[in-house]
Amino acid sequence: MVFKTVDLVKNEIPFEEESVVFSEDVKTGLVLVDIINGFCTVGSGNLAPREPNEQITEMINESAKLARVFCDKKWPIMAFLDSHHPGKLEHPYPPHCITGTDESNLVPALQWLERESNVTIRRKDCYDGYIGSMEEDGSNLFVDWVKTNQIKALLVVGICTDICVLDFVCSTLSARNRGFLTPLEDVVVYSRGCATFDFPVSVARNTKDTIAHPQELMHHVGLYMAKGRGAKIAREVSFGAPEKP
Repeated sequence: MVFKTVDLVKNEIPFEEESVVFSEDVKTGLVLVDIINGFCTVGSGNLAPREPNEQITEMINESAKLARVFCDKKWPIMAFLDSHHPGKLEHPYPPHCITGTDESNLVPALQWLERESNVTIRRKDCYDGYIGSMEEDGSNLFVDWVKTNQIKALLVVGICTDICVLDFVCSTLSARNRGFLTPLEDVVVYSRGCATFDFPVSVARNTKDTIAHPQELMHHVGLYMAKGRGAKIAREVSFGAPEKP
């Protein structure tokens, strides 16, 4: 039997995925990480997919379904949009998602969110949405959003699982552990609502100043690392009635 590298890795570093039910009486917030054209729409810039990608398509579809549920319930949503100023590179990546271009805008399936009153949109110029929420006066838009909405549970989806999603989750968990995000208790990463990009070894070998990034392997590693930091990893999410006293 021939095992792929990703199968070997999954055997060596497995993690448990849960079925998570969000109760109606536990204030829950949804965070959308960088579900924008520059990372998701074919041909939309240096870091966009070159051809349709099944994992990215599923991530968009699952995220859009969840966004509809949250908007129907008028539950809070925060959407981080990667947006960089011209000339300010984000090493080691080429220029991408430049402010004012369509690359830095929500994908078509989510653009309706811009008109929803329960949605907060934050353009950020770094991997980590937590750091990208810092203001010049020292305040933090994300922290204020959690506290203002009294969020106890956070559901996270987006791209890339092992980069911007992971960085945001790690910072959020550290801040929660330090008491900076009261009353936040649980951070849940929905695996089917996340995706990362694919840059196979066969291509990386022949491309200068790049490293391989096999999609399925790095998606697994990103989820594994988030689990190790204290996040719950959900294979499915649903919404239940208020808990009985």
